[in-house]
Amino acid sequence: MNTIDIAKAYIKAVQTNDQATLGSLISPDVIWHQPGKNRFSGTHRGMAAVGPMLGAMVEVSKGTFAITRADHYMANGDWVAITIEFAGEANGLTMEQAGVDLIRIEGGKIVEVKLFSSDQAQEDAFWGQ
Repeated sequence: MNTIDIAKAYIKAVQTNDQATLGSLISPDVIWHQPGKNRFSGTHRGMAAVGPMLGAMVEVSKGTFAITRADHYMANGDWVAITIEFAGEANGLTMEQAGVDLIRIEGGKIVEVKLFSSDQAQEDAFWGQ
């Protein structure tokens, strides 16, 4: 698979909660950059840190947080940028906005993820402190 194929498989696995595929695509040593100033923000290193963070996001949003659309996949060497829309409900708030997922792929595995939100203040309020 090329980088675009891996990125598409990753997004599909996220959208369908396919943990087996996610486990096969994401490096155990992944570096995950979660934006903003909320309880999940910061750089998380390794699936031992990223997995529980993602699980907590599911818990806080009661399973409603999801990538609702992924449109454009753009590769530049090892990096793939994906335009997305995401939505969910948490802490009495509803969120729906555009974003960009930027993933770096080496050896067929996702080794780094940087996320960008179109309204970071809204996302910070959504996730809370």
